[in-house]
Amino acid sequence: MTEIALLLSATLLGGMVFYSFGFAPVLFAQLPMERVRPLLRGTFPYYYLAVIGLSAVTAVAAWFVSPLAAALFGAIALSTVYARQVLMAQINAATDRGDKKAFGRLHGLSVVIQLIQIGLAGWALVLVA
Repeated sequence: MTEIALLLSATLLGGMVFYSFGFAPVLFAQLPMERVRPLLRGTFPYYYLAVIGLSAVTAVAAWFVSPLAAALFGAIALSTVYARQVLMAQINAATDRGDKKAFGRLHGLSVVIQLIQIGLAGWALVLVA
């Protein structure tokens, strides 16, 4: 079970890091802003679903190796549910009404959550390994 938990953990962490520091920045660098925003807005729901599903499955696999790692993956899953179901809707609403101040605050919160999640995933990966 250790190998499965390790593979799932690495996949989750790698995907989160790639999306945050690879995919999104490249879009901003390569496309005009009017094309980037709708593209990112369209991909976030799927990204969040992938993180929710993978972190939940990883939590189950990690339970047999490290209950603490399993709890960390569970926290990632739950916080991503919040980010997808609540925070993303608030960010989109602020964007739609042109409220730059609210957008900045909410987007900043989403970035902080994402960075914490990446840190938790890295910590849990070490625990599983």
